[in-house]
Amino acid sequence: MSRPVNVVAVDLGGTTIKAARFNPQGVAEESLRLATPSCEGPAAVVAAVVRTAAALVRPSTAAVGLCAPGLIDADAGVVRYASNLGLHKTPLAAAVRDRLHLPVTLEHDVRAACLAEQRLGLGAGVQDLLVVVLGTGVAAGIVSNGRIVRGAQGFAGEFGHIPVHADGELCACGQHGCLEAYVSASALVRRYRRTGNTAQNAADITARLDTDPHAARLWAEGTDALGRALVTSTVLLDHQHIVLAGGMSAAGEALTAPVRRTLRRGLTWRAAPSVDISPLGADAGLLGAALLAADLRAPALPQWTH
Repeated sequence: MSRPVNVVAVDLGGTTIKAARFNPQGVAEESLRLATPSCEGPAAVVAAVVRTAAALVRPSTAAVGLCAPGLIDADAGVVRYASNLGLHKTPLAAAVRDRLHLPVTLEHDVRAACLAEQRLGLGAGVQDLLVVVLGTGVAAGIVSNGRIVRGAQGFAGEFGHIPVHADGELCACGQHGCLEAYVSASALVRRYRRTGNTAQNAADITARLDTDPHAARLWAEGTDALGRALVTSTVLLDHQHIVLAGGMSAAGEALTAPVRRTLRRGLTWRAAPSVDISPLGADAGLLGAALLAADLRAPALPQWTH
């Protein structure tokens, strides 16, 4: 009798590489976490991904799914550019495939997270969905008519660079007034420190919302900017449901309540889409990469549940 097949997924992040082997029911049988060796150069990053995947592969492994940030050519399996990782025109999928001799797929980390949300999270059964990941930066996964949108050049979902303030804060991309310059974790900490206060991370600031007027003001500006960006996106794409994910989503109702108010104010002529926090947590990208690997062998693997 043949053994049940499994898949391996690797989520390459700017600071951490997360990986797991999933059984046919979508349960992680074994997982690994290690620091991304970005400071050692692109070759070290690629080698770490290959080594991590290899450590989890077993004779019954059917495929490997990878996800990474940056500009991703999913069809070619190439990281076109990922500044935090030092990768440029890097054939990441081929590097893993050549070592492991297995089918390998590569996707943008936020689109992978969006796929997981669509199949296993709050997006199940939703035909028009927006998943906004709020972390060090801001990006989004878009589902339109049941299909994840990549765009003409594969750059769809650069939600953090929607302009929300003319001549506003300088963004790392070089433009002024981008959403990411107001509501990302890195921007919130940077703007808070400019008030003369100290904070290690965004969680330090959200913990002070009721006691520190500087924290409250900056949070209000960030959530207002996010709400207005969601108005723009909703008018263009007519979302049925909006899901907020990433580290900043841990703020829960402190995030969703003001965003919902701004969204309702900006959509006076129509009903606003629902806005909720993702239940999948920090491993949504990893789950999405595993689902993509499972898709390579469909229908050999059964439908996952979560």
